[in-house]
Amino acid sequence: MKLGAFSISLAVKDLETSKEFYQKLGFSVFAGSKEHNYFILKNGNALIGIFQGMFENNILTFNPGWNENAETLPNFDDVRSIQKHLKSNGVALASETDENVTGPGSFTVIDPDGNAILIDQHI
Repeated sequence: MKLGAFSISLAVKDLETSKEFYQKLGFSVFAGSKEHNYFILKNGNALIGIFQGMFENNILTFNPGWNENAETLPNFDDVRSIQKHLKSNGVALASETDENVTGPGSFTVIDPDGNAILIDQHI
């Protein structure tokens, strides 16, 4: 099962302060804007999303169909295929994507320790 690019999505208190902190660690802005209350920061192939006021807790994020540069992969497992596989293996879903459509979609699972894992396909 190919989950795609991995990043951590952090719920931050102050977007600008967090951006400046991660820039000191060598990250640079890859996407997002202050006006949209988020930035995606990149250091090599490591990705961190910082989000202000969008969700309460940190989220592990996978993007099927993308590499760490947000480039479309020639071969990938569609989000609906991943969702069906997890459901068939008894994994409870916190949210689901519509399995009757194609293209973008997302679903969420919660790990045994309460961490949210977002599978978020943009293509």
